[in-house]
Amino acid sequence: MKWRLVGLGAVMIAAGGTALADPECRPIAPPQDRPYPGTIRLHVDAADFNRRVFHIHETLPAVGGEELVLLYPEWLPGTHSPTGRNRINKLAGLTVSAVNTPLGWRRDACDVFAFRIMPPQGAASIDVDFDYLSADSGQSGPGSGAEVSPDLLVLEWSSMVLYPAGYDVRGIAVDPSVTLPQGWEFATALDPAPDYPAAPFKRTSLETLVDSPLFAGRYAAHWELDPGAPVPVRLNVFADRPELLKAKDLDKYIGHHRALVQQAYKLFGSMHYDHYDFLVTVSEHIRKGGLEHHRSSEDGTSPEYFTGWDKTMARRELLPHEYAHSWNGKFRRPKDLWTANYNVSMGDGLLWVYEGQTQYWGKVLAARSGLWSKEEALDALANIAAYYKRQPGRRWRNLQDTTYDEVLAPRFLPQSWASWRRSEDYYNEGALLWLDVDTLIRELSQGQHSLDDFARDFFGVDDGDIGPKLYDFDDVVRALNTIQPYDWASFLRAWLDNLDRDPLDGVTRGGYRLTFTDTAGKYTESAEKTYEFTSFVYSLGLSMGKGGKVGAILWDSPAFAAGLAPGVQIIAVNGIAYEPDRLKEAVKNSPNTTAPIELITKDDDHFRAVRIDYHDGPRYPHLERVEGAPPRLDDILAAK
Repeated sequence: MKWRLVGLGAVMIAAGGTALADPECRPIAPPQDRPYPGTIRLHVDAADFNRRVFHIHETLPAVGGEELVLLYPEWLPGTHSPTGRNRINKLAGLTVSAVNTPLGWRRDACDVFAFRIMPPQGAASIDVDFDYLSADSGQSGPGSGAEVSPDLLVLEWSSMVLYPAGYDVRGIAVDPSVTLPQGWEFATALDPAPDYPAAPFKRTSLETLVDSPLFAGRYAAHWELDPGAPVPVRLNVFADRPELLKAKDLDKYIGHHRALVQQAYKLFGSMHYDHYDFLVTVSEHIRKGGLEHHRSSEDGTSPEYFTGWDKTMARRELLPHEYAHSWNGKFRRPKDLWTANYNVSMGDGLLWVYEGQTQYWGKVLAARSGLWSKEEALDALANIAAYYKRQPGRRWRNLQDTTYDEVLAPRFLPQSWASWRRSEDYYNEGALLWLDVDTLIRELSQGQHSLDDFARDFFGVDDGDIGPKLYDFDDVVRALNTIQPYDWASFLRAWLDNLDRDPLDGVTRGGYRLTFTDTAGKYTESAEKTYEFTSFVYSLGLSMGKGGKVGAILWDSPAFAAGLAPGVQIIAVNGIAYEPDRLKEAVKNSPNTTAPIELITKDDDHFRAVRIDYHDGPRYPHLERVEGAPPRLDDILAAK
């Protein structure tokens, strides 16, 4: 006999190549729409912040003599991928007991996220204890940047629970509680219990619990974003230091966030929550990025979000993006992205709607709310327009195929040569798709209709309902045809399937053209400061990180032709030690010389000279108004 790995399990292969079923691979009950008998009591001790360890205790109903299969969440809404693979290695110290007697447990031979337990006769419940070993700031890979620091923490309930197989998560009741470090404040979308703080949270479903992360910290500030409204919206910000929660024009900045709420209501014409909480970290230590939830969003951003407002503009579309997901992604969701529990695989084929249109609305709402100026919004659009106009990966791989990237190449993996391989382009190229749709609706209807009408009719239906209300491709096409009759099915399939689609049609129809100048726009300047890189993408075809480390290389660019690769360190420019401004100066002077730009590079222990034959000077993208063309893009970005 020999063994062959198949997925996460294994089968035995007989001498003639015949597959024999592994006798340990027994079926696990699929989720069924039925109430779970009883309630899970779940307590998370999050006070051990120095060691970044969460201690979890659960009590689950059980029937003595009947095997219980507990699952650790693998597929989570909003991640579009089996992100449990990144977290289950942090589960440690698992022990199980019943009636004060230790029990054995066994991991399922074919599903590493399943644990089989046999409660003894007479047992009515079991106790489960384990630790979640959160990443520290020195670790690389998934979760790097940490969920815990000495001053704040992010608690993901999905990392803290084992739950029974055989039930829809919406039918599993949970009594959650948490121990936090002394004196820390917290915020979450979970509803407080009537006898708070004795019991902190109301009983809830596992679905709602997992969709309601908790942020806590020493230094926090909370603002009402819709004061006096019957449905509250709150901005909860947690910081490394108290001074990060103060700024000279703080009231003005909070005003833009209040405007965001009102602009979203005008766009969608509804709300699908009974309250909403922005959960924001302004931190050097906690991981950056966002994740959407129905009644809240996780938003990890720069420490200087308030105190360095002008410098952090590139991050100010994060909150509008995640907020728009309450409508697009949480309330309305592609059919193949809804599953009955967290261990059923999802399908990502409609991420160009789920994420692509949300990316579009995130940029539009940032402009309409004043989080961005019109000029900043145009610069942001210019950057993605320039990238996809030039991106070589579009020559071989269509936009539809990129929707599988969360499974094929999850974002925590190295992303070298992204311009050729492509990487989650359903976000930004998806935004250009929806700009094209928006401007086309406006053109065909002579300004009477727009994608705003689609947002209201598609995402804004059933005001107050939490859903999810599921959809497929045909539903999207029908809704567009209700707004403006057209062959939308062919239009969308051409965008998704063809390799020769001009990504700038929406920009052109919006009354603008893509141009390049020798001056960086505000968005580029902010992005360079915020993400700590220097961009030569549209000149040399590369970006530089800290310490002279080459970041991205544009395939078929001058830097590519010269033999540079991501990760190589540049130590000298034209014979002088590397500094970002020195390379900028060399690019600026390139039209005045026939000599190439000479770089000395270090690749591990190897040094070599690299010569880039480039003579066109600095090139930064901008959108320029076309005289006489209808200013549709101006109308799109204007506050309502």
